[in-house]
Amino acid sequence: MNRLIVIVGPSGVGKTTLAHALALAYPFQIAYEQHSKRPFQLLFKQDRRYALANQMDYLLYRAEQERALRASALIGLVDGGLDLDFHGFTRLFHKRRFLTDAEFDLCGRFYAVIRELLPPPDLVIALSASEETVRQRLAHRDRINIASGEDAGLLTQFISEWLETLPGENILRLDASEEKEDYHQSIGVILETVQRFLQ
Repeated sequence: MNRLIVIVGPSGVGKTTLAHALALAYPFQIAYEQHSKRPFQLLFKQDRRYALANQMDYLLYRAEQERALRASALIGLVDGGLDLDFHGFTRLFHKRRFLTDAEFDLCGRFYAVIRELLPPPDLVIALSASEETVRQRLAHRDRINIASGEDAGLLTQFISEWLETLPGENILRLDASEEKEDYHQSIGVILETVQRFLQ
């Protein structure tokens, strides 16, 4: 079973951008969010009644990605991931009342079973950025987004609460507020940390 690295953070923080930059610098096996290919994402954007279907689809999709990456010959790298989808987005949608208490509990039970079957990530790259940076990035990208710039604070809180349950040495924290698409300011440090951690 190979190692797995996940990149987490609120929508618009730069997860996909960092994954692309890392893929150019190191031979990872990468899995992306692929919002446009998920069957319920647009439906959820248009009708909140699809919130549960969307979240269950994402949790299952992320579990399938992890299983495939763990079986790969290369180190796996995930843009987002199972834990972010539950601890970040599922909690956010419950807080926003898109999910009822019973629906949130169902997602939680599913997530718990999956985490018993699949080990947690070996390394978490936790991205943060100012709320203004996140708002600007969300406004300029062509993607189906349920979470908005106004949700960045809550998502950051929920992600931080999950990260507090993990060993500190398994987390690499990075402020991406000033980063460009090639992540030239931090790519070297990130790769050094990844290689040192995975040795």
